[in-house]
Amino acid sequence: MNTADARDRLVLVLDMDALPDALALAERLTPWFGTAKVGLELFAAAGHAAYGALHDLGLQVFADMKLHDIPTTVERAARVHGRNGVDFLNLHAAGGVEMLQAGVRGLREGASQGGHSNPIALGVTVLTSESTTDAFAQRLVWAHEAGCDGVVCAAAEVTQAHDAKLRTMVPGIRLAGQDRDDQARAATPDVAIANGADWLVIGRAVTKADDPESAAASVHESVNNALRAHS
Repeated sequence: MNTADARDRLVLVLDMDALPDALALAERLTPWFGTAKVGLELFAAAGHAAYGALHDLGLQVFADMKLHDIPTTVERAARVHGRNGVDFLNLHAAGGVEMLQAGVRGLREGASQGGHSNPIALGVTVLTSESTTDAFAQRLVWAHEAGCDGVVCAAAEVTQAHDAKLRTMVPGIRLAGQDRDDQARAATPDVAIANGADWLVIGRAVTKADDPESAAASVHESVNNALRAHS
């Protein structure tokens, strides 16, 4: 595995309520991150304008919408996100196969309509803030059956997801010794990479650090080292 892929593995969380602030932070940290996560807070503040602005910084966009509704609504919403050029979109796997299929279909149709390459559809399995994972196996099956490209899961579940031929987006990443905050199933970057994670979602471990650039460099180095060790 090429260590040059480290930046492409890292997803920066921009949970902020103002687009200028989010862009300022993203610009500072682009040397270490290849993708930015637009969640509900930033999307409520800026809408799809955030996507284009982040693309202008050279970042891919992960729309962390966790879509979960009736299939028709999810399909239509996913189509709009796809048309607006997201690179990743997640759908809550708790919605079942039919809903996930509708979301995947809408996302791909929207991307085609907008002249974009196929984005990656991710099924959210069990949030890393939840300690109970009883629903994971069933939701993994649904994501696979629905044609999702991957899943959002904890580092400990990566192997099961890969066995199902699904790629993995792993949140709840913390550096060694950092507070886990509300993450019940956190992991360090090197452990997540060792488990085979495709992408790591990095938030407070970097964005709330006294020196975000230094924290970002530490995460990047940890991922580089882990990739090198498991190449």
